[in-house]
Order: sequence, then C-alpha cells, then structure tokens
Amino acid sequence: MFSEIIKNVKNSTPLVHNITNYVTVNDCANILLACGGSPIMADDIEEVEEITSICSALVINIGTLNSRTVESMIKAGKKANELNIPVILDPVGAGASKLRTDTAFRLLDEVKFAVVRGNVSEIKVVGRSDAGGIRGVDASVADSISEENIDEAVQYVRSLSQKLSVVVAVTGSMDIVSDGTKSYVIRNGHPSMSKITGTGCMLTSIIGAYCGANRETIAEAAAAAVCAMGLSGELAYEKMKKNDAGTSSLRTYLIDFMSKIDAEMLKEGGKIEVRQ
Repeated sequence: MFSEIIKNVKNSTPLVHNITNYVTVNDCANILLACGGSPIMADDIEEVEEITSICSALVINIGTLNSRTVESMIKAGKKANELNIPVILDPVGAGASKLRTDTAFRLLDEVKFAVVRGNVSEIKVVGRSDAGGIRGVDASVADSISEENIDEAVQYVRSLSQKLSVVVAVTGSMDIVSDGTKSYVIRNGHPSMSKITGTGCMLTSIIGAYCGANRETIAEAAAAAVCAMGLSGELAYEKMKKNDAGTSSLRTYLIDFMSKIDAEMLKEGGKIEVRQ
C-alpha cells in the first residue's frame, strides 16, 4: 500500500494550499515540489476560499500566528470541508501562549481536520492533557517518546484519535500515526534534523500532498509521508557526514533526497511497525 501511495503523489502532482509559517514557507514550498506536489501560499481572507477550491489539500500551520490569518484559516478550512478536501493542522507552539492554544482549540471546533501533526508536547496540549512543560515550539524533554514508553504513547495517540475523530501524527525521536484503530510506529529519522528550522513544518506540508493524492487512505498516507521524511533525513545526515558539511548543507540534502524518494526506496528503507 505504501508503494501505491507514493506513486499516486508522483503521478497526480497534488496542489497544496498552505496557510503557513513565514519562517519556513520557502522550505515548505521547495519540499512540496521535491516530493512530487505543487505548493500555493495564500492567506488573505479575500482569496482563501477560491484558492482552496482548486487544491487537493489544505495545510494550516499556526507557527507565526496573527489575528488576521486566524479568520483566513477558519474560512479556508470551512471551504475545504464543504468540498471534501483534506485539511491538515500543525498546531506549532500550542501551549506556549494563550493565542496559540485558543486558536488551536477554535480551529478544531470549527474545522474538520483529516490529520493533526505535531510534536508530543503540542499534541498533548491539543488533547487537553498535561504537557511536561512547553519550550517554545520544541517538544519538552519530559514528553519524549522512547522504546521504554512506546506502548503507553501508542495507546495515548490512539485514544486521542478516537476522541478527536482525526488521524493524529506525533513526530519526534520516534513517530506515531494513528486513526484510532490502526497505529503505525515509525523509527526513521535522525537527531540532526532538529538542528535545522522547519523540518516539522515541511513534514506537515508533505502530509498535505500525500493525503491530497490518497484521500481514501488518510492514515496510511500520513504514515508514508512521515516515513519518507525520516528516511530523507537519515540519508541527508549520512551525506553531510561524508562531506564533512554542516547543518545548512543538511537542509539542502534533505530536500535533495526527498526529490529522490520513490516506492522502492521507501520499501527498502522504511522502518514502519503496524499495531492493531
């Protein structure tokens, strides 16, 4: 199935509308092109419905939130729901400020999301759980997922998916994607990915492309996107190390390898465990 998912992305070139973070908007656009999608960025309230209506998916990212774009996010999300276009939420920094937290809750109340993706601290805030101390837009060390607590983490993500009626993707040192019934544990990636800004934002945009091209298999599409991003990060790190390069090169290599990922590479390099 994962092979078909990535083939569908390459064959259909899904157009993804991003209302996103201006810190990472260029990287999100480039990695969408690399994975086989096509980006469009529009956040003015006068055009978001029109732009959304021509797209395969909508990505809402609250990383550089302001009052003006909140209304644009709501309007675009409702239009996407009306047209059965999958909407992906990245609640960047939820819990770090009242505006971010309240906006995340409002979005979840007013828009039907296909996927919510965040680090474990953000997801705990979205789930109205006790996050172990928010550190800006980064996950708290107290919330980290490891082999020691993976069973408990999978159960939490599964339960939250059921509660919110949405696919939940938690990413970090280990990744979990669940639709409330089936869960995927993904062990791809490298710690060096946390040393460049925007890997999470880029991943959310990729999830938009994968879900836009695979609307009938949203959970599997999200898991495949997470796996592809992690595998690209592993390969990018190895090339950085080989070339005695630094983190700026890592970002470039990450996009390079995303453009090279195909069904065969994902099949050979993907580290996905399915849990029922």
